[in-house]
Amino acid sequence: MSTSSYYRATARPYAAHAPLEGEHETHVAIIGGGVAGLNTALSLVERGARDVTLVEAEDIGFGASGRNGGFVFAGYSLGEAALLARVGVARARKLFACTTAAVDLIRERIRRHAIECDPVDKGVIWANWFRDPSLLHQRQCLLEEQFGVHWEWLDRAAMSKRLHTSRYSAGLFERNAMHIQPLDYARGLASAAAGEGARIHEHSRVTALERSGTDAWTLRTHRGTLRARHVVLACGGYLAGLDKRVDRGVLPIATYVAVTEPLGSRLAECVTTQAAVYDTRFAFDYYRVLADSRLLWGGRISVRKRSPASIARLLKKDMTRVYPGLADVRIDHAWSGLMSYARHEMPQIGTDGRGLWWAQAFGGHGLAPTAVAGELLAAALAEGDDAWREFADFGLVDSLRPAGYLGAQARYSWLQLKDRLKETLEG
Repeated sequence: MSTSSYYRATARPYAAHAPLEGEHETHVAIIGGGVAGLNTALSLVERGARDVTLVEAEDIGFGASGRNGGFVFAGYSLGEAALLARVGVARARKLFACTTAAVDLIRERIRRHAIECDPVDKGVIWANWFRDPSLLHQRQCLLEEQFGVHWEWLDRAAMSKRLHTSRYSAGLFERNAMHIQPLDYARGLASAAAGEGARIHEHSRVTALERSGTDAWTLRTHRGTLRARHVVLACGGYLAGLDKRVDRGVLPIATYVAVTEPLGSRLAECVTTQAAVYDTRFAFDYYRVLADSRLLWGGRISVRKRSPASIARLLKKDMTRVYPGLADVRIDHAWSGLMSYARHEMPQIGTDGRGLWWAQAFGGHGLAPTAVAGELLAAALAEGDDAWREFADFGLVDSLRPAGYLGAQARYSWLQLKDRLKETLEG
């Protein structure tokens, strides 16, 4: 079994970006070459900004941006009902609409910039793990009535045509959703931004961020220095250690992904849909078919680091609970990545008012909300727009590390236990 991710093993060739060397100046410096930073850079140059520099400690898409499940869909880690309760109907609709627009933006950017990232624009299925259909009915009605979004009902027969398992009793189909190869997508964003004039530097870890006078910042790497009027911190779960308050706003949490060997004709015995799938448990499985007849399977969240072999064993066990016929299938790739979560389960997009900005805490819904963040920050920096203030209620709440790790693991274990209890009671 390979210890690298399937994405890295199959990524298309791309032209690497040179490290930052020497002394430079820029109007906007972005720290972090994941999709949050890359979307910000691309959104800026699309607005005519020509003095934009992005620096990445490793290579583009190194973190969760190049390791995630590849799902592109609307919404946030904080569910729709909780969002309504938190900010009210009008603001909840506006915030949710940002993510539906972001799905369209991602689709359009892939087309316009010819980003080769294996896009499969066939929607996502939310599959009911339990027999009780009320959860599906409630969410379907809430989305329709409060957000004007329709998810199609799939009864057991409709589910069985797509997913050949007795595990699911029903499902909801979200049409405005897709799945992609996320590492190729991140690299494609970098190439698009560079093509429009942004300067991108890989292997340029920022070791110090200092305030220079009243209107500038100085970033130092091992081989270069960069002065900037504005700085965007977009490091996600891979904390940069440059601003304590920003770092403490998130809890890095690991999730696991595995990819099977090519299944050939056996794949149709299990899955005959191109839609991606996730289920209704708190600790849900998520999976999708890949172009070479493999099955990508993800799930679990943990504060623990695990070896690829351990991840493969765990996820294969989960996979065979749904598709017992795959018990003899080999896992070819298994890996983990760190997502950034905030205690309020929403993205943190904001500024200190002195030219320091941040975009982080995208949780398990990163691909669409990072595009939202990029648009909002670019509009603020290039046009003075204050639409980013829609996220002002979701600030840099201290994640309480290290105690926060214990709390997160305890909550996960408790909700996982509740899922199991419900499953047992249903028989």
